[in-house]
Amino acid sequence: MDQREAAGRAGPDGVVQLRVHGVSAIGPEDLLDRPDVQQVAGDHRGGFYRVRPGNHEGGETDGVTLEAYRWNNLPAGNALRTLAMVILLPFMLINLAIWMRPAGAGSDPVIKALCRLLALTLTGMYVLSMVGIALDVIAWKCMSSPECLAGRSWLSWLGGRPAGLRLAVLALAPIAAISLVWGLSARPALPFHVFRAADQPLAAHRLTAVGRWDNEPLVGRLRSIHVAAAFATLDLSLLGARAAQGLSIGTVALTAVAGLLLVTCAVLLCTPPLTAPMEGRLDRLVSALRTVTLGLTVLVWIHVLTSSASWPERNGLPGYNLTVVGLFIGQAVLLAALGAVLFWHRDRRSDAAPSLGFGALAASVAAISLALTFSAELAYRVADVLNRGAPTAEALITSPPRACVWVILGFTLAVLVTLVVAGIDSLASRPGRIRAASAILARDFPDAPADATPRLRQVRKAIAHARFTERLVPIAVLYACLAGIGMTMVALGLLPTPPGELIQRYVGLPASFVDFGIGVGSYLIAAIIVGLVIGGIFAYRTPGFRRYVGVLWDLGTFWPRAAHPFAPPCYAERAVPELTCRITHLVDSGNTVVLTGHSHGSVLLAATVLQLPPRVTDRVALLTHGSPLRRLYARLFPAYVNDEVIHEIADRVDWRWVNLWRDTDPIGGRVFPPQRPDGAPAAPDQQATVDRRLRDPNGVTAPAGDIFPPPIKGHSPCEADGAFDEAVRDLAGGLR
Repeated sequence: MDQREAAGRAGPDGVVQLRVHGVSAIGPEDLLDRPDVQQVAGDHRGGFYRVRPGNHEGGETDGVTLEAYRWNNLPAGNALRTLAMVILLPFMLINLAIWMRPAGAGSDPVIKALCRLLALTLTGMYVLSMVGIALDVIAWKCMSSPECLAGRSWLSWLGGRPAGLRLAVLALAPIAAISLVWGLSARPALPFHVFRAADQPLAAHRLTAVGRWDNEPLVGRLRSIHVAAAFATLDLSLLGARAAQGLSIGTVALTAVAGLLLVTCAVLLCTPPLTAPMEGRLDRLVSALRTVTLGLTVLVWIHVLTSSASWPERNGLPGYNLTVVGLFIGQAVLLAALGAVLFWHRDRRSDAAPSLGFGALAASVAAISLALTFSAELAYRVADVLNRGAPTAEALITSPPRACVWVILGFTLAVLVTLVVAGIDSLASRPGRIRAASAILARDFPDAPADATPRLRQVRKAIAHARFTERLVPIAVLYACLAGIGMTMVALGLLPTPPGELIQRYVGLPASFVDFGIGVGSYLIAAIIVGLVIGGIFAYRTPGFRRYVGVLWDLGTFWPRAAHPFAPPCYAERAVPELTCRITHLVDSGNTVVLTGHSHGSVLLAATVLQLPPRVTDRVALLTHGSPLRRLYARLFPAYVNDEVIHEIADRVDWRWVNLWRDTDPIGGRVFPPQRPDGAPAAPDQQATVDRRLRDPNGVTAPAGDIFPPPIKGHSPCEADGAFDEAVRDLAGGLR
């Protein structure tokens, strides 16, 4: 018998503790707290590990066999993946928005349509940013200026050539950019039937959508539509420049076809059959749409290339500035419509948070704002290089479109105001958070000695910082509103007056100060982009650093691609079915299983429990620690994580569920409501047994034989706490 097979086989009538880690680069040795482990299932990206047979430390604790599932390599990758992280980040954020909609089912079709249309505008923005650099700044402006071409042999060979030839050659850059994201999004996926249990039920709750491969047909349709829209946008940009020579029958016909294809893409994104599991005619339609658009792009490219007439070469690429501003205004209208729908369908309960359900708006604005600033900064930097160091805010021939300059200014103002408000809110809420932390300390350490005052101060500060998490969502919504307002400033890009002169004329600020602010904002955006690249490299190369940088990436790629197909692939579409398969195998082998999940691992296990058939959940218990299910996910994703879903998870495991949490944890918390102020329990006794609070730290004075007091653990895993072992024994005893 193969050693791996023998190690992976569980003993009959045994108890297996299956550990799932959170967002971190933890290794299987650390997860199992054993030095010598071996993989018993899975592969190098995601696998199950046990202590190697013959290890003197053993793989059993209190008769419970330890096993660990390591998934952190699923969203990780190489240096190319790191660069893709920067490119695909706006697409990932807009994909999150469609999962952040409120719980009311009545608004679903409208919100889905608006999110997908916003995602389509992101594709258009991506293409237009490449068009702005390659066709507007380089092919049209720089190659029409002898000063710009001087000393640049890599550009001067096209100088003086017909504008059609220059545009056709430089159009290969946007085509390559579209092909890049197309290829990144078309990674092969494993078929869902490999992992799904044969008798797996169709759960009624939406969270089960995370662990199903039925989403793959939708991603394929979205990919075809967005590729078609991307090439149609490029075609319209080329034809707009070609029309500057004068309208011809060929130009008009090609423009009409490209416009019709773009409208068709938008209409298809709003149709309910788009999400049908098996819709052969729709698949053939979107595939034909993509093929026709690719053929049209070839015809447009030839049409532009074969034009040898002299074109007017001043004031930038014809129609480009108007197209960019029109796109930005369209995005602002869609965001306003999304905000109105979310406000109308908001949670009107008296105890609901005011910002609950507005995460879709915040994520959408963040995605568009990030894409806008990235695009504007790229155009600004290219123009700055071509201007040979001259200020790009001036009206130089190779300056970027003024819309890009207004984008940078609006982004800078939104960030500054948000930071100021966040600082004020932090200071204003600090006394209340300190009072709450002091009450917790008085309860936990009533007899603390006088020499423990410095340590008590540190613990109080940690608790106060942890309680600021609830205030981050309203701040994010505030930034979304400010960034949305800032987007309307882009319309000022149609004016011939530079931003500095316009603000000096009507506001009174010196133009030089405004230009300085634009330059600072540009360098701030550049620093963010460079920081993302460097942080991504360190996150995948340095295990400890990934705990901080990889959080957003891992949380964002947890949700399937339902809005933008160019977003990174969802690793939960493999992790959840893989966990389902392994747990089913362990139970079918005669074992009972205690599932333990830390932080985001608890969310993976929650989705997994909803996938398991009843014959398996009857022999499963659940232990979560540092879980963000209620504290974060119920706030950000109210349609998928709510009281109904949490109760369903508890019912599935017959309330064999323990949740460990600490007051010093800024991420994890309770999964059921706490007691009311009058002391009466807010939940029935059955719910009150799930949450178990851990005192953190264990003490504020150094124990005997040590000179340091116990550490503040915060969001760290609880496997080393005695309460964790006690909870495992309780759950294992109940299963036995």
